[in-house]
Amino acid sequence: MSGTVYENARIHTLDPDHPHAEAMLVRGERIVAVGDLAECRDRAGVGARRVDLGGTAVLPGLIDSHMHSASYVRGLDQVDLRGTASLDEALTRIARHAATLPPDAWLLGGRWDSNKWTRPVQPTRTDLDRVCPDRPAALPSIDGHTIWVNTAALARLGIDAATPDPAGGQIARDEHGEPTGILREAAADAAYAVVRSPHAGDLVAQLRTHLPRLLAAGLTGIHDLDGQDARAAYETLYARGELPLRVHKTIPATALDEAIDSGWATGDGDRWLSTGPVKIFTDGALGSHTCLMTEPYDGEPGNHGIAVTPAEEFWRLVATAAGAGIAVAAHAIGDAANRMVLRAYARWRESADPGAVARLRHRIEHTQHLLPDDVPLLARSGVIASMQPTHCTSDIPLTSRMLAGRGLASYAWRSLLDAGAVVAFGSDAPVEDPDPFFGIHAAVTRQQPDGTPPGGVDPHERLDLDNALRCFTEAGAYASYEEHLKGRLRPGMLADFIVLPTDPYRVEPAELRDLTVALTVVGGVVRWQR
Repeated sequence: MSGTVYENARIHTLDPDHPHAEAMLVRGERIVAVGDLAECRDRAGVGARRVDLGGTAVLPGLIDSHMHSASYVRGLDQVDLRGTASLDEALTRIARHAATLPPDAWLLGGRWDSNKWTRPVQPTRTDLDRVCPDRPAALPSIDGHTIWVNTAALARLGIDAATPDPAGGQIARDEHGEPTGILREAAADAAYAVVRSPHAGDLVAQLRTHLPRLLAAGLTGIHDLDGQDARAAYETLYARGELPLRVHKTIPATALDEAIDSGWATGDGDRWLSTGPVKIFTDGALGSHTCLMTEPYDGEPGNHGIAVTPAEEFWRLVATAAGAGIAVAAHAIGDAANRMVLRAYARWRESADPGAVARLRHRIEHTQHLLPDDVPLLARSGVIASMQPTHCTSDIPLTSRMLAGRGLASYAWRSLLDAGAVVAFGSDAPVEDPDPFFGIHAAVTRQQPDGTPPGGVDPHERLDLDNALRCFTEAGAYASYEEHLKGRLRPGMLADFIVLPTDPYRVEPAELRDLTVALTVVGGVVRWQR
């Protein structure tokens, strides 16, 4: 087999030994040679196919290390409340969408952010009832830690004034003790079961239709943080030969016993669909005032957030999962939650078999706000910091108002890398847009799309382009135990790469957000082309 020579390109391999090349030879799903044109043509031999890339730039395929792909594709068919400037604007969109639905359908979608409304009020079921009185509605907030429901949904879910708050959750109530329609953390579990059910549509069909959007953005692999319905859908696509990119699929904490009984272990699977860590929530989110903080929220004495999984229960889950060969990915946003997770991981390292310590790569998802002393601790512990750069820039108004003066290491990817930690980047889509170049722009500039603030927020935490790309490539490969297969362009590795009309290394940092992809190749096959 002679293979294909991709030539006339500026190839950025991200391989420190050979960072640049002008041609690449691919046979089957592997890279055979990367270097000068003569070498690649000579290795290819007679009859090789040659692809002239016309002076474009080539990068390793990008990996999103934290996204909710099922939620993302479902949301494309639902009401979208992102960008609304007020409750009234949100209600107008909801009414318009409700009018398109069959009589018996739930109204789903959401992604509202009341923190950015002109009048930042928490919406209520009464508000929702005005435009959607005759059908149940469940609308997650932008961070996914709060759901806004109407009266019909509360009735369907069996929630009323007598319903107690569950452990790790809160039913917001009015002065009479009646539910307001806001369900936080574990109190939203029943509503989320609907959001993730067939009420939201045919997930296999939705993934088949919308995954090309991710390829078009330059993603050749994702780490999916959604539930078992997403795993089943991906298994179906894989069995049909319809899976166009690589998926590292986490296990929800609710399915841990099932995973252990089935003999699953982190790293099982193959290069297309593999098993990841178990995802465990330890706290909520800053925008919902539920992430677990050392100091209480300003103006809310006694509110330190919500410990979704208390410390001892988290430790038990870590020991149980790791004992079965399953790594842990802990959702932790607040500084207290991050410290609790790091202490549990340290306790596990002290008691675990050395082979398990060497084999399992525990993670912290988001790692947003750390106590400064915990930055070197995270690195020493070998914990992967799974972070989403656009959270930093989207949250600038929120953090400047809520966390000013607390002395935290917030979105501290530069400090973590300098300490020796592995930092794997993602988007948390649909919370943020899955376009990785939005994340690269945020990592390099720490600015919002309009260029504010000048110099970026906490500019000492900015990354150079090389490091930002590595966090979207080799770090993601490391987090899925595949650093020997992908993340760089060198002989023997998988032929996962993207072609860009504009070279990222030849533009101003402000322009990184606007980069587009012309060609996406996964396993040596063109999966998307502009």
